[in-house]
Amino acid sequence: MKIPISKLDSSKLTDQQMTDLLFSNIKDDKQSGDCILVAGSSKAVEYRLPTAIELYKNGRAGKILFSGGVVWDDTGLTEAQMLADKAMELGIPSEDILIENQSLHTKENVLASLLVLDRAFYLHKIRRLLVVTSHYHMRRLNLTLRTYMPDWIDYSLCPVNDKSTRRDNWFLNPYGRERVEAESAKIISYVKQGIIMDQELNISENL
Repeated sequence: MKIPISKLDSSKLTDQQMTDLLFSNIKDDKQSGDCILVAGSSKAVEYRLPTAIELYKNGRAGKILFSGGVVWDDTGLTEAQMLADKAMELGIPSEDILIENQSLHTKENVLASLLVLDRAFYLHKIRRLLVVTSHYHMRRLNLTLRTYMPDWIDYSLCPVNDKSTRRDNWFLNPYGRERVEAESAKIISYVKQGIIMDQELNISENL
């Protein structure tokens, strides 16, 4: 049944309902856009970068924006810089790479990317962004983009699967379960607080 996220109770969700919340109806529509937006993470180089490079090499967009200011190791490099460095090693021209290295979480990924995108394209000229992040994180990132980005921009969602937090296996391991439960609670809490917009989703019954 269709229900707004704001009506969900994170403490009472079944495994199927959490799967619906995070994974349902999130798939690449195969459209081309102005820029590929990649959200950083500790494992983004391993999991998210290959998808971004494939999108670029397939001609889906001519620029890649790497977003993320967290430093995960003793190199001192931000998520965005690590992604950019590896992308150049793999043949992406430096002139087609944009870097946003101030953000520390999802909302800041969006807010800090606004200025970078405006300087590169002018926001009023952007029509579509191709969004790359982990599948379980895509719902929150998409709602955050729709809340804070200009409303004329459309999105092609290009979710990436990691090893332990996929639609078909997150409930089989403690790490995947912890991440999905935490992500579900975050989305519901942020919607109820008004931090991100609400959305009606098809959620399995027994709420």
